[in-house]
Amino acid sequence: MNRSCIYGLLAATIGLISVTQAVAKQVCKPALAIKDVQFSEWQLPSMERKWTAAVSVDASRCVANSAGYFEIGFSRLKENGMEVDFREEFIWLEFDGAAPSVNVSVDFWADEAVEGYWLDAVTPCPCRASGP
Repeated sequence: MNRSCIYGLLAATIGLISVTQAVAKQVCKPALAIKDVQFSEWQLPSMERKWTAAVSVDASRCVANSAGYFEIGFSRLKENGMEVDFREEFIWLEFDGAAPSVNVSVDFWADEAVEGYWLDAVTPCPCRASGP
């Protein structure tokens, strides 16, 4: 008798999970693009260089006033060290249908350079309702 109760409970749980997933809201992702990349000369007294960029955000598929996180991955070269890949997290924001760009920056030491960069881990948003 206990086995039939356990199997019944398991079947009910699986059915509930399936229904919950079917009812869940559809999610979208904003389209991001890295533009206007610059890498400054090193600055005294910190001996740091600044990597800056504008990240354009097209959140037209998202509900109004959406926000979320995204990461930019970097491949860093160092004069007397190993290449290292790392990520920095930033926030995207769409407000009243306008989200032209997000300005981002990352500091590097004078003996470091950016070999490559890429967008990663963009937070999904609830989709804008479609229809009339």
